[in-house]
This record gives sequence, structure tokens and C-alpha cells, in this order.
Amino acid sequence: MPVSKTNAMRILDAQKIPYEVLAYDNEDGQIHGTAVAEKVGRPQKSVFKTLVSHSGSNLYVFVIPVAEELDLKKAAKAAGEKKIEMLPMKDLQKWTGYIRGGCSPVGMKKQYPTYIDQSAETLEKMAVSAGKIGMQVELNPGKLAEAVSATFVELVK
Repeated sequence: MPVSKTNAMRILDAQKIPYEVLAYDNEDGQIHGTAVAEKVGRPQKSVFKTLVSHSGSNLYVFVIPVAEELDLKKAAKAAGEKKIEMLPMKDLQKWTGYIRGGCSPVGMKKQYPTYIDQSAETLEKMAVSAGKIGMQVELNPGKLAEAVSATFVELVK
């Protein structure tokens, strides 16, 4: 079955960044990160979720391993803010163009400051959402950072 390209894939293609598409079945409604890692047959430490947070009107994107929890203090420090909060789920699509379970760090409506957990730096490949529920893209962490101008920092509890 041919894969319909997502915006994230088109951006990676335009930047000539190689990736592999990992498709998974989401009909059971299990779209949380640890279920996705299992479905695509990758270790949880190499599958990452994309979280969007804000401080006032500033938005920030954090990419962390699916089984981990974002440390808001570390995230705020990375972003140079006193305090940040998670973006309410109802606002996600308005600001990013993506929905929960299909939020990719690549191809949001605007390029927000993006931070990737430093654990990704030791990996050969990492998987992130391709921008659509049921699809992940697996690529080199350094190349992902390049694509979204991200910084590697310590982000998890």
C-alpha cells in the first residue's frame, strides 16, 4: 500500500534527510507512545513523543522518549523561561496544525523553539510522529535536530 506523504515527510524530503516510515495499526485506539513503540517494534527509548508547552504567548516543543515524563523545570530552564506549562490539548491543533497522537516536531504551522532530550544523541536512529496517527518516521537524531533547528538538552524527570 503506497504511503501518502505527510507534511513532515515532504519537509524532510525537501531537506534531503533520509528517514524510514513506520506504519502501525491504530484501530484499537492505543495511540499513546509506549503502545506505538510496541506496534512499530522499536525499543521505548528510541521512540519519542512530541510535547508542546507554553509560557505566556511563547510556544516550545519538547521531544522526549515515550515512556518518560517531561520535567517542566528542566524544560523551562532550556527555554530560558521562569515557568512553562503544557499547552492545553484543545489548543494543540490551532497552534501546530497537528492533533494528539499525530503531533510531529517537523512541519508545525510555525517553527517553534525545539528541544530534544539528550538521550537521543546516543542513538543511531529515533522515531517520531510523521504528523499523522498511525505513522512514525525513523531517522538520525542529529538530522532531526538539523531539520527543526533543535537543541539537545536534559528534559526528563
